[in-house]
Amino acid sequence: MGAIKNGLQYAKDGKGASQEIKNKYLIPWNTKERAITGGGIFIGSSYINIGQNTIYLQKFDVNDEKGEDLFWHQYMTNVLAPYSESKSIYTGYQKIGLLDTSMTFIIPVYENMQTLPTQNPNIEEKDFTLENTKVYCNANNVNIRTGPTTSYEVITTLNHLDKMTRIAKGKQAGEKWDKVILENGIVGYIYQTYVTKQEFVPIEKIEVTIENKVLQKGERKQLQVTILPQEANQQKIQYISSDPKVATVDAQGYIQAIRSGNTTITVKSQENDVQAQITITVYSKVEEIVWDQKEIYMQVGDTFQIHATVKPEDANDKTISYSSQNQEIATIQEQGIITAKQEGETILIATANENPNIQAKCQLKVVRKIEDSEIHFDSSLTVNNLEISGLDVNQNTVADMKQKITTNLEIEIVNYQNQILQDQDIVGTGSKIRIKENGSLLRQYQILLYGDANGDGKINSIDLLVLQRHILEIEEMDGIFKKATNIHKNGKKPSSVDLLLIQRHILGLQKIEQG
Repeated sequence: MGAIKNGLQYAKDGKGASQEIKNKYLIPWNTKERAITGGGIFIGSSYINIGQNTIYLQKFDVNDEKGEDLFWHQYMTNVLAPYSESKSIYTGYQKIGLLDTSMTFIIPVYENMQTLPTQNPNIEEKDFTLENTKVYCNANNVNIRTGPTTSYEVITTLNHLDKMTRIAKGKQAGEKWDKVILENGIVGYIYQTYVTKQEFVPIEKIEVTIENKVLQKGERKQLQVTILPQEANQQKIQYISSDPKVATVDAQGYIQAIRSGNTTITVKSQENDVQAQITITVYSKVEEIVWDQKEIYMQVGDTFQIHATVKPEDANDKTISYSSQNQEIATIQEQGIITAKQEGETILIATANENPNIQAKCQLKVVRKIEDSEIHFDSSLTVNNLEISGLDVNQNTVADMKQKITTNLEIEIVNYQNQILQDQDIVGTGSKIRIKENGSLLRQYQILLYGDANGDGKINSIDLLVLQRHILEIEEMDGIFKKATNIHKNGKKPSSVDLLLIQRHILGLQKIEQG
């Protein structure tokens, strides 16, 4: 418990560290956020930023070309830590289907190193007979240890059919252990009961089936694989997904459905060219419908197209039916085009065709028609029905906007959260210009500022982060914000190209056109 107690003490009070160090590492670590952030700062400043940026360099003492200490301080004290942590990283990459991603590993290589590790002095050679026999593990979760009894430390764990070479066969009385070298070069000891000599029988045929070839998004299901002849079962097979973005497959044949689409799973022998394939379809159900606006003000006789979007984005059936609760007030066509017929209020309903229980509602208020002579917008602005673009990102305060609108009617400007803005406040994506008469709302326009992904009226690194999270499907943008990051204005979903255009705008290389 020594290491654990010391760690807890350090997390509590820094264990004698100066106040400057405590402040730097956010000690005490009395919340998850402080512990993770503080620990990250510690690893970053003490190791990664000075070059110890791999688990090997954090473990071993490394000298430079002059023979002087380059990395003298260590982070890991367990000699097996680089292996065990590499295995954890491998498993993580495997689970998310990134094993085919290009990676660079920096491993220090020392001169004059012997091929095999030095034998533990407590292990007597007389208890073993030298061999060179190909064997395999005949069970799951079998430990490989540093010595020939359970009192020795576990190096790694093997599963059924994992191959190795027996380099010394145990002959001691009682428990019998073999010394083996694994395919990855690790040398250790395994209990003889779990070792079977490899009698090579080639795979002649592979049959692969699954209960249902259509998986729901998020579902996990295992393939049923038959190896023929049966004696070839000990031979290793490999699973490959043609499109890991649609579905991944692990070493046990479990398929994880990621997103809608098709992928071909190939099951192949590692010893010859025998293989079998099966095509899997991933179906993504509609979970939600989102309007790009929740409240609309229209004038009698006006038409306006509203947009409703199904979620998730990869849903297979994106079709929507539209309806109006009161068609005497307004009607809505299948394309989302609204026609305001007379003054009053109604509710617009978008219904998922796949599941009629999934709906979204939008409130529509139809007011008297405003004559052209009653309101005029500056020519620098682009007015498209109820949407206004063309703002100058350097002149977009409420006062600037009001100067570009000529009217005797009342003007009120709110942000995307419907909070009233003052003259000095900045207008951004999602802000609304409300035209009122005697306190009653006659018309509402929505602001579109291309490149402004978070509605603060600025184009900066925060917008890059918001768009990155959207592209990576971490946090999806809705409605007007998604449109604001489609810099190409081609109606498609924002992409890495739009991300690049925002970067170029921030760097002053290419200004985003707002009109």
